[in-house]
Amino acid sequence: MKSVGFKEWSLVCDALGRGEQSIILRKGGIAEGREGFSFQHREFFLFPTFFHEQGAKVRIASANLPEAHDTITIRWYAKAEHALRIDSLRIAKALAPLHILTPEVVRERFGYKDEGLHVAFLRVFQLSPSWVLQNERRFAGCRSWVDLPPPPDMKMRPVVDGAAHQQLRSKFDRLTSNLLTPDS
Repeated sequence: MKSVGFKEWSLVCDALGRGEQSIILRKGGIAEGREGFSFQHREFFLFPTFFHEQGAKVRIASANLPEAHDTITIRWYAKAEHALRIDSLRIAKALAPLHILTPEVVRERFGYKDEGLHVAFLRVFQLSPSWVLQNERRFAGCRSWVDLPPPPDMKMRPVVDGAAHQQLRSKFDRLTSNLLTPDS
């Protein structure tokens, strides 16, 4: 188990942990470095963030925004089964059934700086017990990856059973392979 965290909106982490979302769409933070963002880690803890988060930017009925605290509770671990960069807004829009972001957010992220998005299809696991960390200054900033201390002993169970996960993966593969044509 790698001890690296992937910073993502708390509401998105929760949706991934409930099995309501199975992909991450990422452009990258301001502090990603010269090379920009990439899914450089294939396994990681989902590190919930509260900065920039707004309930109006997700498509869920009850988007109760949790408040930031002195501690960070990590409840989920993820394995990126497939990561790619998409250069088609049509593909980005077609992936809507696999995430909770509004179409406006997807369009905004797609068009930020150069056009395109990094997408990863995930297998998410619930941690037991949850891992509580002190919120430290080193976790701050507009970057996607944070180094974490060694994790405690914990158990993991998939949030989506094998058959449902395979259906989601098939849908992801279909959407990303059938739409690999230029935008119209």
